[in-house]
Amino acid sequence: MGTKNRDYAVKDIALAHLGRRQVSMAADEMPGLMALRKEYGREKPLAGARIMGSLHMTCETAVLIETLVELGARVRWASSNIFSTNDGAAAAIAQAGIPVFAIKGESLTEYWEFAQKALTWPDGEGPDLIVDDGGDAAVLLHQGYEAEQGKSLDALVATEDGRALKATIKKTLDSDSTFFSRAIKRLRGLSEETTTGVMRLLQLHKEEKLLFPAYNVNDAVTKSKFDNTYGARESLVDAIKRATDIMVAGKSALVCGFGHVGKGAAEALAAHKARVLISEVDPICGLQALMAGYSLVNVEKVLPQVDIIVTATGNKDVITVEHMRQMKDCSILCNIGHFDCEIQMAELNALKGVEREVIKPQTSRYTLPEGHSIYILAEGRLVNLGCATGHPSFVMSTSFTNQVLAQLALWQKKHNIGVFELDKKSDEYVARLHLAKLGGSLTELTSEQANYIGVPQSGPFKENSYRY
Repeated sequence: MGTKNRDYAVKDIALAHLGRRQVSMAADEMPGLMALRKEYGREKPLAGARIMGSLHMTCETAVLIETLVELGARVRWASSNIFSTNDGAAAAIAQAGIPVFAIKGESLTEYWEFAQKALTWPDGEGPDLIVDDGGDAAVLLHQGYEAEQGKSLDALVATEDGRALKATIKKTLDSDSTFFSRAIKRLRGLSEETTTGVMRLLQLHKEEKLLFPAYNVNDAVTKSKFDNTYGARESLVDAIKRATDIMVAGKSALVCGFGHVGKGAAEALAAHKARVLISEVDPICGLQALMAGYSLVNVEKVLPQVDIIVTATGNKDVITVEHMRQMKDCSILCNIGHFDCEIQMAELNALKGVEREVIKPQTSRYTLPEGHSIYILAEGRLVNLGCATGHPSFVMSTSFTNQVLAQLALWQKKHNIGVFELDKKSDEYVARLHLAKLGGSLTELTSEQANYIGVPQSGPFKENSYRY
């Protein structure tokens, strides 16, 4: 698939001119990253750093990559989803001489092979730093290291994704039997973008299996409260409409999960005048949904009536095959959580008597044995990236500015193994960098006011425990 050589793997390098124009347009909407280039570009604080990225290869990510390069880093990149790559942006990065391995619609085998290529420098060694999204780079390193130590990877063969990962690790170790241990020894740390990836890191740390320091970028307020909520609020319905051309108004929509992402999804659907229902396991989130004016329901009881189902939980088996067999004819099913395991896609594809018709890329109609049909978007993977172009550039600037700050923190100071967070001062700094673009102007505390509430006059203004 596409054009491949030892320096990059992209669909078509001829798309670079188109991609460069799109990347330039995205940069205009990313004031945080532009400010970091202006502040640190001459100083080159990342000089000498090798950075591997495993994160959706979009136009916004291209701006992040070139910011890291502007700050002195050498970068290699792969996408973190088989459908999320903007082929033009990938070509533009490749043409700029930055190794990138990402093709929209790549196979799972290619996905893991591309991740390994991004992880491996021309001298056969690994990176100093990693930008991760969803934890796949961390998984590759940990599973590879365990295989190197003689642990069986047979548990991976239960899924197609796991089989592809196992094959990549075996291929790597066949050619270099100590690659993963050397890579981990060299690695100064990793910064993680997503809720799912952070959960993976925290679990590894709890089990005393984490092999390197990691920054939890996801829980920065200017990430989770902005990218997760405001980003989903704009990108979900955009994707559904691009994929199906349906009218949302008047339809009933079920959002499974009312966390940061689910809140944005519900608000977007409600703004389009859908009748929004929420399912939740957490009583606090459930109460929030009710207080926001939504109905809190049990999935099984409403499936035969709802027109649109969106999963946003970060969990597995949220919508099962049995659920699909109960759904309304011509209902739409999609996922805006991180992985495709929220919807039982493998089980659906293996179901006897099911028929699949591809309407267009990432939009499929499944006819079930009961006779009704459902539309599934992006094969159960991230719908906003599979069927559209992801979150808007501006909100990705807040996320990616945090990523750069985390990379700087890891490079400039050695950390012990653990999962760390950026401090409140950094969070407020990121927010400040984005105010002027939207025409905002802050009020300033007087010294007396600051003393009265016990905070510095210029911030930070909140304790870390404050939840915004």
